[in-house]
Amino acid sequence: MATAVHKVTSEEAAANPPPEAVVVRFAGDSGDGMQLTGGQFTLSTALTGNDLATFPDFPAEIRAPQGTLFGVSAFQINFGSTSIETAGDAPDVLIAMNPAALKVNVETLKPGGLIIADEGEFSDRNLAKAKYDANPLEDDSLAKWQLMKLNISQLTLDAVKPFGLGNKEALRCKNMWTLGLALWMFDRDRQPIIDWLKAKFARAPELAEANIAALDAGHAYGETAEIGGQVGQLSVPAASVEEGLYRTVTGAESISLGLVAGAQLAGLPMFFGGYPITPASAILHHLSRLKEYGVTTFQAEDEIAAVAAAIGGSYAGQLGVTSSSGPGIALKTEAIGLAIMTELPLVVVNSQRGGPSTGLPTKTEQSDLYQAVYGRNGDAPMPVIAARSAADCFDAAIEACRIATQYMTPVMLLTDGYIANAAEPWKVPDMSGYSPFPVRFLEEAPEGGFQPYARDEKLARPWVKPGTPGLLHRIGGIEKKAGSGNIDYSPENHQAMTDLRADKVARIAVPDQDIEIGEVGGKLAVVGWGSTFGPITQAVRRARKKGLDVSHIHIRHIWPMPKNLGELLKGYDKVLVPEMNTGQLKTLLRDQYLIDAKPLNKVSGQPFRIAEIEDAIEAALGADGK
Repeated sequence: MATAVHKVTSEEAAANPPPEAVVVRFAGDSGDGMQLTGGQFTLSTALTGNDLATFPDFPAEIRAPQGTLFGVSAFQINFGSTSIETAGDAPDVLIAMNPAALKVNVETLKPGGLIIADEGEFSDRNLAKAKYDANPLEDDSLAKWQLMKLNISQLTLDAVKPFGLGNKEALRCKNMWTLGLALWMFDRDRQPIIDWLKAKFARAPELAEANIAALDAGHAYGETAEIGGQVGQLSVPAASVEEGLYRTVTGAESISLGLVAGAQLAGLPMFFGGYPITPASAILHHLSRLKEYGVTTFQAEDEIAAVAAAIGGSYAGQLGVTSSSGPGIALKTEAIGLAIMTELPLVVVNSQRGGPSTGLPTKTEQSDLYQAVYGRNGDAPMPVIAARSAADCFDAAIEACRIATQYMTPVMLLTDGYIANAAEPWKVPDMSGYSPFPVRFLEEAPEGGFQPYARDEKLARPWVKPGTPGLLHRIGGIEKKAGSGNIDYSPENHQAMTDLRADKVARIAVPDQDIEIGEVGGKLAVVGWGSTFGPITQAVRRARKKGLDVSHIHIRHIWPMPKNLGELLKGYDKVLVPEMNTGQLKTLLRDQYLIDAKPLNKVSGQPFRIAEIEDAIEAALGADGK
């Protein structure tokens, strides 16, 4: 039944102010286009001026059987008028395109939250695939939530009927119908989506028009149907942000831009050797589009060839870069050891995922910390840096380039599946504020003759381009004699070279550790690294509002650690370390500083929820937390 839209009076608006933030989750079959829907909703939200964070949640299978529980794909966005640090704990709205999507996601929905379900997909066959004994849309099992049943499939077919599409092709437009309804619900402009559809389907304008018709139909349904009591239109005000040029970036995009910026600050062209692997492949994709900045990308036949090619690039005088996730890093390990022995700059990006082995290829985890710090044969230390968010990947990548080139060493840069795929607004920086760190190649033999393993004040050996007159030298994986670089197996030399390589890494100048929230010293420090930054930040803020004595410390430089970190941690009665593994940073902190750090571990393939960390803070502090 159609009716006029209810107009909100000023009195009603004052009594029901808009929320500071809203969490929406789109969920459906992996073929329903949920990632595309979420991405376009993110675009419209960014253009509206809201702060936001997203969480794309992919199925692990390349193409799971349609309608099954393990084939569900979801996209969550948290947006609002205040600072947004995470993709949100529990959705306010769940849009479920089939029974499996409902079953997998409904328990995460807030009590009283809204379910929008495509009842056209709740057939007996689909209910059976989702392990439902009865139709949940009909049996009151969803009573603690608001339920809105729409036959989105049929409404989409009706909307695109004039375009003569086949049934299967027409139903592919239902994600656009759903997006249109969501745009109406949150007062978003359709025009950017329409422009995008026209560009995407420029060679098939009839598909563009069909998708636009579905988008308009979903929006019109919200405008004209009698759903105000269940949904209504909600406008979330824009966030207050610093003036500047902003764009939305994923972690993979941000790392790619940071690597290019780091190479430019070093005055070097970049050679990237990669091999496709989830979730690291996007870095190769993005860098391949940046050739005009002196970037050469090479897709190798395997992981070992990729890192070996990158080492060759560094030997030739470019900045060698490679990337992978845990299984690929394992394959690259011997070659990383070669880069350590030859003392060549190399940036290794590890976009961590659930393991071991193939593990959970599309899910997030932080379980490669031991691998990064310790995971090579022999005593083979290398610097390790961890990015905390999608936007932070830019600066973390620049720092990795700085250390690699200034200290002649490989560097591992850790992200994870959540950071790689998540999107957030990023203020495009003024690059004039970044200090260059230009590389100086040795171009002529110094007085006394050329020594390939001579050392400067940083203990870095000289970088020489092959073919430079008078500087003929050889490098390789066999132990080198200090200074000359000749092969030397002697016990004394191996001891000296092992110590030199370790000392070089230990002496790398990294900033002192600061405190994100709280004071120096107190009852509890929550110490994190990587993508736990957002939920820890929000949990500590909430706890401090309750009067609890808790601070947040987040470590970027995992190895070597900041010089002041040990004394800083010893100023707290208790240390809690939330991480998405079984306690790897906790072990490292105990080993280095002999502090009784306590773990808070999660290895479900999902990021921490704020409430999980908040509960752990309260449990750690107990009744005397204030």
